[in-house]
Amino acid sequence: MNKLQSLFAAILLSAPLVLAQQAQQGQQAQQPPAPMTFFVTSAGPGNGANLGGLAGADAHCQKLAAAVGAGTRTWRAYLSTQASGGQAAANARDRIGRGPWHNAKGEQIAANVADLHGDVQRDRINLHKATAVNEKGEVVNGRGDQPNRHDILTGSDSLGNAFADNADHTCQNWTSGTAGAGSAQLGHHDRQGGSNTSWNSAHGSRGCSQDNLRGTGGDGLLYCFAAQ
Repeated sequence: MNKLQSLFAAILLSAPLVLAQQAQQGQQAQQPPAPMTFFVTSAGPGNGANLGGLAGADAHCQKLAAAVGAGTRTWRAYLSTQASGGQAAANARDRIGRGPWHNAKGEQIAANVADLHGDVQRDRINLHKATAVNEKGEVVNGRGDQPNRHDILTGSDSLGNAFADNADHTCQNWTSGTAGAGSAQLGHHDRQGGSNTSWNSAHGSRGCSQDNLRGTGGDGLLYCFAAQ
């Protein structure tokens, strides 16, 4: 067999492999991004930390999701409430389903509840300013932007649970928008600012009014997760 024949034979033998690789790459390129199952709200309800309780907060998430074509899923606000008036506490981590969760760009935020909260290993999540986008896929202002909107309402400790002390960490379970009355525990969606860069439990707000929330570095925004 001469060199030309050898070359031709090698081409014939390699062709199926090349075609298979091209087909696989084509299939990967054609796969649509994962549907949105997580977002930061583009706006809060506008009445400070008075969200109308958990039901009102969930409805706000549902409304914003529906506006971008994701209303067929059941959306929950990432919020805890404290035990009060005979009502048991609610933990944010128990309200949001099982995961995985993806943002509006199809990027995975966390695989499951344990990864989201670092139960097994701290900081395994992909949640920071570039990925914690709103329902429209837009980056939300963070530290260094004007205005800063990085404080996200959660009412939760770093494990996603309600606080068990006597202090108000939820602005009366998300029914108070009054200046100077109570406080709301906040997370930083951009993981920046101060000595605590927790996405869900960085510090408390100055109060519960819209001006209080803005003065602290936020705007009454929420994390929304698709529970189903």
